[in-house]
Amino acid sequence: MTLTRRTSLFLLAFGVWSYLLWPNFIRNIWGSDRSWVDGAPTSYLIVHVVIAAVSLVLGTAIGVLGWRGFRASRRTS
Repeated sequence: MTLTRRTSLFLLAFGVWSYLLWPNFIRNIWGSDRSWVDGAPTSYLIVHVVIAAVSLVLGTAIGVLGWRGFRASRRTS
């Protein structure tokens, strides 16, 4: 499959966006009053950290695809 340069840049931007958004989200959730009860994590914290971790993994995969597509489009241009 061949990606256009425009599509590759979009995927790459999505990957970068994931790394700008989700670490900040994790910090905010970690510090929330709803995340801890008597020093133990709540299901609220666990669910949101799992969502953020999955999003970072998917963002990484999508960013890698975008990077590879962008590099391939530069070689053919």
